[in-house]
Amino acid sequence: MGFLWTMVELLIALILIAVFVLVSTIFFEAYRRRNNHTHVEATAVFEDPNSLKQVPCPHISDPAEKYISLIIPAYNEEHRLPGALEEMVNYLQQRAAKDKSFSYEVVIIDDGSADGTKRVAFDFVRKYTVDKVRVILLGRNHGKGEAIRKGMLHSRGELLLMLDADGATKVNDLEKLEDQIHAFARKEGNYGDSASRNASFRISDIPIAAFGSRAHLEEKALAARKWYRNFLMKGFHLVVLLTAGPGIRDTQCGFKMFTRAAARKLFKNIRLKRWCFDVELVFLCKWFNIPMIEISVNWSEIPGSKVNPLSIPNMLWELALMSVGYRTRMWTIRT
Repeated sequence: MGFLWTMVELLIALILIAVFVLVSTIFFEAYRRRNNHTHVEATAVFEDPNSLKQVPCPHISDPAEKYISLIIPAYNEEHRLPGALEEMVNYLQQRAAKDKSFSYEVVIIDDGSADGTKRVAFDFVRKYTVDKVRVILLGRNHGKGEAIRKGMLHSRGELLLMLDADGATKVNDLEKLEDQIHAFARKEGNYGDSASRNASFRISDIPIAAFGSRAHLEEKALAARKWYRNFLMKGFHLVVLLTAGPGIRDTQCGFKMFTRAAARKLFKNIRLKRWCFDVELVFLCKWFNIPMIEISVNWSEIPGSKVNPLSIPNMLWELALMSVGYRTRMWTIRT
């Protein structure tokens, strides 16, 4: 009996030590990232592959030069990227042909790919010119959050749309987010239906975030997924709710649109580099009182997803860092 009690005491001691080490590690890492606003220190440079000349790199603090920017993070997307890019550019060209005031750019961020992603991206720059398609090279892999952050900070649009390279959501669904942003801006600014004719009205100046959502597909997805995937999904949603609070049902959909004013505030403060940066965006929107609109979008499963069960521990780690960093005020927010 004495031996049994000794083993129980030893087990409890080991558990307490493990908890202490984990909590200490979280606090240490959160402290280490307290000034981690810049992430990648290297200056972003756009290069024209035709002339091999460097193109001046804009910043989110500069006035908008285009109506909309599409921000596409790409990591080893040699096979899925060409079809998605072709669809995006065709759609944008058709809108530009119908509306002469419509201007656009596509910004591809190569997040340290080891395949032919860079080659594919520069092929599109050559085809459509560096004014329409631009590529940012991060050199090594930093994570989706960092790639999107870099693209947002160096885009020229009044509206900035982040979307995945796999084309899981059709690009024309951006009109749903775009229309809701304009409707909200007209309502908040009392511009009425004359907003488009009001010379002083700039959608880029009104902070609004529109989140594409797959929540309406959840019931069907629950029936199709295996039980353990549903368990993990529900558990993750609970942790997100505890970390960022309620408001957005589907934080992880990769289809989100921001006005330039919103992006300026949010992406100067983002610290998480990988999967959970979406949750940090929700948290920061609430902190800045940026209105969030959740809009149902079409979505389809595309083979080749980078998310796998091993991503779950990393997600939980980032959520723990975020919770500790902001709640202890180690992570300050720049206004």
